[in-house]
Amino acid sequence: MERLLISACFLGKNCKYSGGNNALPPEILTRLGEKYALVPVCPETAGGLPIPREPSERLNGIVIGKSGRDVTAEFDKGAETALALARRFGCKTALLKERSPSCGSGTIYDGSFTGTVIPGDGVAAEKLRAAGITLYGESEIEKLFK
Repeated sequence: MERLLISACFLGKNCKYSGGNNALPPEILTRLGEKYALVPVCPETAGGLPIPREPSERLNGIVIGKSGRDVTAEFDKGAETALALARRFGCKTALLKERSPSCGSGTIYDGSFTGTVIPGDGVAAEKLRAAGITLYGESEIEKLFK
């Protein structure tokens, strides 16, 4: 069975910055579990950030918290952990949380904390993509079933 690296928040793990999750509907999780062995990861907590934590956004290659704190090192560490996990389990595909400063693939928030979205990748997504892993966000889940 093919393995799928997946944002842990999609599986109901309360690792989101707010302390909540982004659980996918049960029927989607069932379908994913029938097709893939799911390998959960939260790069932000893997990098040592607490739950809950201050919201962060990526700006000019660094990641800053809403208060201005530079959390780039934690995001980099979490990205390395996500890549190591993908390699260890042979994941060629990942389903990651859209617009996240770690997992966002193709679009992320712009660093202004105004909800403005710009083209770009989160830190972990960028590292996974560079390693040849195919990335999908939650709006693209149906592509995983083809």
